[in-house]
Amino acid sequence: MTTYAVGDLQGCLDPLLCLLDEVDFKPGRDRLWLVGDLVNRGPQSLETLEFLYHNRTSITAVLGNHDLHLLAHAHGYRKASRGDTLAPILASPRRAELLGWLRTLPLVHWDEAIGYGMVHAGIPPQWSLKQALKRSAEVSAALQDDSRLEQYLANMYGNEPRRWDDNLKGMERLRLITNYCTRMRFCSAQGELELSNKGDPRNGPEGYRPWFEFYLENPNNPPLIFGHWAALDGETRSQKVIGLDTGCVWGNRMTLLCLDDGRRWQCHCSSG
Repeated sequence: MTTYAVGDLQGCLDPLLCLLDEVDFKPGRDRLWLVGDLVNRGPQSLETLEFLYHNRTSITAVLGNHDLHLLAHAHGYRKASRGDTLAPILASPRRAELLGWLRTLPLVHWDEAIGYGMVHAGIPPQWSLKQALKRSAEVSAALQDDSRLEQYLANMYGNEPRRWDDNLKGMERLRLITNYCTRMRFCSAQGELELSNKGDPRNGPEGYRPWFEFYLENPNNPPLIFGHWAALDGETRSQKVIGLDTGCVWGNRMTLLCLDDGRRWQCHCSSG
């Protein structure tokens, strides 16, 4: 079995299929990790979700902000945004099973045998990966509980609170966990979020740094793969934190990484 990881799909199925064909990926034999943002903005959101669901026994995925946006929109708590390509999913006769599968996906994943963790956006300085997994489980519990799902989706959006406190409770706690794991790019050494800047990590806002710089300062942190930050173009200057969002949906490239030996493949995308 070979394990691969791929950057943000965002509804771009053709370049994914191109990459999987290039490495002779076989469902049932091999495994594919996905760093979130499975759908939206690309031209094949429904087809992408159907492909992943069909091969779900060979898939390991975490949720990204666009995947949560789909769930919020489907439940009436978020209006369609400009550029959304989610309508075919919402009109599909398989809508319930596809969205039901999304609800089972976590925010953070760890595989001890492979030795990698995975998150869509990042992990704040004050959390270990073990703590991140526990907090991911808190959000998963809300997503998978029909009696709590509506409250979570109705209150998921917002930029406050900006800094973690172990005493946070209720939706403030879940919102911040969600923002760290699916929206974060820059933060302070104390874990305070700065969510307005999406650009070059070398020119971040004063007092803030790319989250992964803090992650790298802790020698006990294991290797971690992530997506979300297309402006990085995959450059973190470290093999311990690996960015896989190389901006496919913007007309750049999709990147596939072999977690077993570090080889990479790329396919250009024409959907941007």
